[in-house]
Amino acid sequence: MLHDLRRQALRQFYALPKRSRRFARSVALAAAVAIAYFLAARLSLGLLTKPDGVAVFWPAAGVAAGTLIALGPSARWPVVCGTIAATIAANLLGDRNILSTVIFALCNAGEAMIVASLIERAFGATFSLGMLRHVLGLLGAAIVATAISGVGGTIGFQFHASATPALTIWYHWFASDALGIITTAPVLIGLISCARDPPPRREVVEGLAALGALAVLSGIVIFLPRQSWVTVVPVASLFPLLLWLAARCRPLFASAAAFIVALTIVWTTTFGLGIFGDPRFPIAERVLSAQAAIVAVSLCAFVLAALFAERRQHERELMDSEARMQEALTAGGVTAFDWDVRSGLSRRSENATQILGFDPKQPFGAQCFLERVHPEDRAAFKELVHSVSTSKPSYAATFRFLHPDGREVWLEETAKAEFNSAGRFVRLKGLTLDITDRKHAEARQDLLIAELDHRVKNVLARVAVVATRTRERSSSMAEFVKALDGRLHSMAAAHSLLSQTRWNGVGLADLVRDQLAPYASGANAISSGPNIMLSAATTQSVAMVLHELVTNAAKYGALSTPEGKVSVDWSEPSGEAGAAKLTMVWRETGGPPAAAPHESGFGTNLIRDLVPHELGGKVDLSFGHEGVTCTIEVPIERL
Repeated sequence: MLHDLRRQALRQFYALPKRSRRFARSVALAAAVAIAYFLAARLSLGLLTKPDGVAVFWPAAGVAAGTLIALGPSARWPVVCGTIAATIAANLLGDRNILSTVIFALCNAGEAMIVASLIERAFGATFSLGMLRHVLGLLGAAIVATAISGVGGTIGFQFHASATPALTIWYHWFASDALGIITTAPVLIGLISCARDPPPRREVVEGLAALGALAVLSGIVIFLPRQSWVTVVPVASLFPLLLWLAARCRPLFASAAAFIVALTIVWTTTFGLGIFGDPRFPIAERVLSAQAAIVAVSLCAFVLAALFAERRQHERELMDSEARMQEALTAGGVTAFDWDVRSGLSRRSENATQILGFDPKQPFGAQCFLERVHPEDRAAFKELVHSVSTSKPSYAATFRFLHPDGREVWLEETAKAEFNSAGRFVRLKGLTLDITDRKHAEARQDLLIAELDHRVKNVLARVAVVATRTRERSSSMAEFVKALDGRLHSMAAAHSLLSQTRWNGVGLADLVRDQLAPYASGANAISSGPNIMLSAATTQSVAMVLHELVTNAAKYGALSTPEGKVSVDWSEPSGEAGAAKLTMVWRETGGPPAAAPHESGFGTNLIRDLVPHELGGKVDLSFGHEGVTCTIEVPIERL
């Protein structure tokens, strides 16, 4: 039921206009500050011990300052209004007159604004008790603000008809307000910070248990006998708990511990209990001792909490930095190492498991690493490492490494040696980079260069042969140039097709269409068959044969007349296992009768000899009344 009411109230709240919601928040904050300030003020006024009427301890100042520091400038006017209202109510319920009450209200509100303004100017909008300089800044701001407000408070007490000297009143106001800010403001700042970022359950349970133990010990100390040795007991019993809270929990818990101790000290001083309530000492001396003890305990708790919080923050940053570094090293295939020459042990970054196969949590010796270096590179690597000197402390080496899973990886290592004052080699630090992929790429590049060199030589040799044989069979220079140009264009077209596929092969259908294109139209040339992939060598040979057939048909055969037709047919390789072959048939029809030449020219010889010589296949070239017919058979393993 309560949950439903809360949800209904939230819905109604968020249904209001934005300006109305902001006003409602301000009113709620002002009311909360007023209530807390009023209760704290009434508690302090109930613990008056000095004849001038100034409280020993004014935690209400910490309520206003702490809320304003934690919530920022947006809470300025709600906090000011709440502080003024609570101060007026608390003083009028006592024996203060209207004029002094108004002065006190303005001084208390101005004091909180001065503290918050100094903190914001020095540290910006983000203030945390987890930093030592912030703690010292809060102490300084409290001193400045209470010293200023103490002047106004002293004037107010003059209207209250106080007979105490003005300097004494100012000092008591300054001390009580400063103690209130120092002990109470950190608790509120810590509470609001934990509300925004709740601590883990374990930390909450641990902190509350330690605070409970601290409260119990504080109560026990009160009732100890008034002996000289008892003065050591509070320090001996409370300090370990303060240290525990500072080291294990957020600063909130150390602040709460300091507040509990401060409240206990004020309570015992007021009611004459324990060592701070010993009636054998004057009240002024006891108050001074109590205030000094509160300052000492509070500063000790805050400084310890800040130091441990900074340490935890640095540890988190170091761990995050280490994690980012490990991610960067892993992404780059780099492992960092540190070799202690004297102990022989070597430590490596966590990604050494992936690159080298070593467990980074288990230190291993340099000899273990050296045994994994490839036998052919081991001696040179060992000599390079031992060649470092004060004049040449660095080295760079590339070597092969045998991974535990059996892989051979390439490593590139750069390192720098360290020497002691006597010039003795004592430590080696460096980076090891996995360059296996780069080495494989270099090997592939070398292979490609060698293959390119081989192919260029073959092409040039073939061009030379074609040029020579064409010249021998040409009757004039014009005929030679024309024939050579056609054959070179055919070879270039085949190379162009191969380049488009990065020399991975060319489809037979694409090759046939490309060779027929210069002479054929849609009606006089027909090709049919699957687009079987041909290797680079097969592509070049088949292209030259097709070029000679097309050229011959264009000069003397079916493509030389309008009625002639050429068809090129092939099918999937067929035959018994181990003897499968591709069969392609060139057939001319409708052209002039074809007669076998009396003397075979270069083209005819190329058609008959190139495929058997380079592809291990067969060629049947026949000249008939219908036209030329050429059957080409190529074993499947040569495709």
